[in-house]
Amino acid sequence: MGLSAEQLRTGMDAIASREPAMARALAHAGYPPPRISPRGYRTLLRTIVGQQVSVASAASVWAKLELELGAEMNPDDLLSRDYDTLRACGLSRQKQGYARSLCELVARGEVDLEHLPADDEAAIAELTRIKGIGRWSAEIYLLFAEGRPDIWPAGDLAVMAGVGRILGLPERPDEKQTRAVAADWRPWRGAAAIFTWHIYNTAAI
Repeated sequence: MGLSAEQLRTGMDAIASREPAMARALAHAGYPPPRISPRGYRTLLRTIVGQQVSVASAASVWAKLELELGAEMNPDDLLSRDYDTLRACGLSRQKQGYARSLCELVARGEVDLEHLPADDEAAIAELTRIKGIGRWSAEIYLLFAEGRPDIWPAGDLAVMAGVGRILGLPERPDEKQTRAVAADWRPWRGAAAIFTWHIYNTAAI
């Protein structure tokens, strides 16, 4: 499960105590709501389904897959379907390749989503073995589904924009700058990431 409201509050209070700009932003915007996804294969499959399409399109494809495969969407069931069947559900050839990579690794036990490495970088390396799951997708999974407290997706455009807004920077920082800015926010960078999305989506400061 993702970071709870209490964990977000604790993390943000700790960061605000050492970062005046964050304290001002927190006083203005309030604490962010939790962002939580279920742990496991279905969440990563849904990530693949949602890549580069609208929320509505992803929901439509997901509904068709559930009708075809059942609510559990067992990896073996997806692997047993042919190209045309999955194409009729809305999965492109590329996404079918990604989905099959995920299902094969899970079915063979080569990626164990219930026992990922405790070290964040090792867990990211494990997840990015799956075709279509890059660093950003792996970080989002570890933050939303596992609630790892120090995940910092510095390459996320909304995180970069949120950091720029919070710190009052004249331009949006790049990934390197965004990573450097948050070095002093350890070990609560996950809460900071969720707060930057909160700022980006809901609060002008």
